[in-house]
Amino acid sequence: MLDRSVSDASLSGEHIAGKHPDEIRFLQSWFQNPLRTGAVSPSGRALARKMASYVDPGQAGPVIELGPGTGPVTSALIERGIAEERLVLIEYNPQFCTLLKQRYPLATVIRGDAYNMARTLDGQLDAKAVAVVSSLPLFTRPVPERRSLCEQAFGLCVKDAPLIQFTYAVVSPLPLDEIPLRANRSRRIWRNIPPACVWVYRSAPLNG
Repeated sequence: MLDRSVSDASLSGEHIAGKHPDEIRFLQSWFQNPLRTGAVSPSGRALARKMASYVDPGQAGPVIELGPGTGPVTSALIERGIAEERLVLIEYNPQFCTLLKQRYPLATVIRGDAYNMARTLDGQLDAKAVAVVSSLPLFTRPVPERRSLCEQAFGLCVKDAPLIQFTYAVVSPLPLDEIPLRANRSRRIWRNIPPACVWVYRSAPLNG
């Protein structure tokens, strides 16, 4: 865990030597607002690919990405076969939004609050989404906000669409005893730093 007493000014010289520019951007964003950024580095390639693997490229419709940051999962989705113009990216950090627009000019990049995605996306979708892919730090939010995020996500999606979320924790970031969901978890991805796993949630049937 990084020492939050370290100032932004320390993210220079010996502290950033050898780091990728995107890692530096994440560190700076984390120091400015750790509860919003959550992670201190972008998702690794193995984790990003695992998240993207749960999206069916053959199913037509938009794909919503929450908290794309500098775009590692976005790139994995495109590699997976999701056309860039199908991607709808909601990012709160304005610097990340500028970067995303440069890297993915065909995607729809929206600066806004992913936890209020129904309002943020009002009028932005031309069809129901086929998946929601999230890199949000859900554990920083109370359960009612996480429940609301689920309800909004599934409300914007086609039936049985996945809500895909990664976590560094060993438990589900969406409490399954309080939020009615069907859920599956991937094996831990040890190549990611820190190791992570991916949860795939679907709305529970009304009779279940």
